[in-house]
Amino acid sequence: MTVVWLRWAWRQLTSMRVALMLLLLLAVAAVPGSFFPQRAQDPVAVARFLTDNPRTGAVLDALGFFSVYSSPWFMAVYTLLFVSLIGCILPRIRDHWRALRSDPPRVPSRLTRFPVHVTGTTALDVEDAYAAVLRRLRGRYRARRTFAGITAERGYLRETGNLVFHVALVGILLAFGYGQLATYRGQAIVVEGESFANSVVDYDSFESGTLVDQRQLEPFTFTLEGMTSRFSETGRPQYFGAEVLVTQPGQAPFRQVIEPNEPLTVTGTRVYLSGNGYAPRIRVTDGAGNVAFAGAVPFLPQDDVYTSTGVVKVPDVTDGDQLGLAGQLLPTAVDDGATLRSVHPDPANPLLVLQVWRGDLGLDDGIPQNVYQLQTDRMEQVTGADGAPLLLVLTPGATAELPDGLGTVTFEDLPRFAALDLRHDPSLDWLLGTTVAAMLGLMGSLFIPRRRLWVVCAARDGVTRVDAAALARGEDASLAADLAQVLGPLELTKDDA
Repeated sequence: MTVVWLRWAWRQLTSMRVALMLLLLLAVAAVPGSFFPQRAQDPVAVARFLTDNPRTGAVLDALGFFSVYSSPWFMAVYTLLFVSLIGCILPRIRDHWRALRSDPPRVPSRLTRFPVHVTGTTALDVEDAYAAVLRRLRGRYRARRTFAGITAERGYLRETGNLVFHVALVGILLAFGYGQLATYRGQAIVVEGESFANSVVDYDSFESGTLVDQRQLEPFTFTLEGMTSRFSETGRPQYFGAEVLVTQPGQAPFRQVIEPNEPLTVTGTRVYLSGNGYAPRIRVTDGAGNVAFAGAVPFLPQDDVYTSTGVVKVPDVTDGDQLGLAGQLLPTAVDDGATLRSVHPDPANPLLVLQVWRGDLGLDDGIPQNVYQLQTDRMEQVTGADGAPLLLVLTPGATAELPDGLGTVTFEDLPRFAALDLRHDPSLDWLLGTTVAAMLGLMGSLFIPRRRLWVVCAARDGVTRVDAAALARGEDASLAADLAQVLGPLELTKDDA
């Protein structure tokens, strides 16, 4: 009884109906990955969701909704789909191979019963008529002369294309699965004059598959020697290019300009230019006169004129409260009487406008934070002598004194930064090849006609009579024309019937 049930289950699993259901189920199973933040892509958002929704988040986390594509239930559907497709394909390949090696079907006893048939007479004798038809069929049909006449068949490539499509579909799933396991991807913001090494610590965000050894990434480094951005007088972008000096172990360094559609490819890793902006270099001293922070801080553009927002977190003060600076960079600032705003992306008149906060930055809580956001829950805003919130407006080279002996803030200069997207995916070539094969197979299965054709010649009353018929699988508007083309060399005199 167990064997009977197992056999029944296998037949159900390897049916095309179940394969289609599993494919639809796989698409549905992937939907939660679009609604909930994924730990591999955005751990900060996951941590925030769990903090804001402790009960619901714990249940969703236990069910794997924050790691959908590596969850057991998603992998179970993925594996069942593999087994189902392979179980569907293998018997069909066997049957198709047998059909390719078999002879065309025998000549029917009565050809006039087919909707497409022709009867008539020809001036050629029987042998010459058969020879002429075989010559016309050669290369287009798989034909054989039998004692009953000529039997021919074409369109096996239709089934071949269908099988190629399904095999390629399995290849796509395999390549996609391998890519998920062997791919790593990350983002990094590099400021002019600074370098990037292909190690996890240099990435701003990093995700990788199970097969990736994060300690042994492909070794290479590059230095951003210049970030070029050109705009028209109206602020319309015209060109972006990041000039980098690339260094690999045992090879001579080389320079390349990374443009939006021209990535850098090094040791199988592609480096794309995904964004750019300004990174004002800021120096903060604490109340004791010690340098508590110094460096370039990327400010992210928010509009077409590069009005940019950024945050400076200063936890390493010698004594007293930690400091946080948040505000805007205006590349070409103008004062319209009511507010400051930028009118062009180029840094013609850069201004750095900052608010100052003091207190606990929350960096010691163990919960990841977004480096571009300032959490002010346990901080208070620094005010000026008039009791209003303090607002620093700095030009390059300017220094502002903070009240209450908190220290100073200096806007040193304004380098640019390049936002880079790095991706190493060894499955791309396989994915491209299987996708092309699937498209070719699908086109073959849709557009190659499946036809059978029979021609019978017989000598009667001193003339050669020809009886021919054709049959197609499904609708085929050109079937009659194809039969007429095959019979063309016979120059038939058709019967009235």
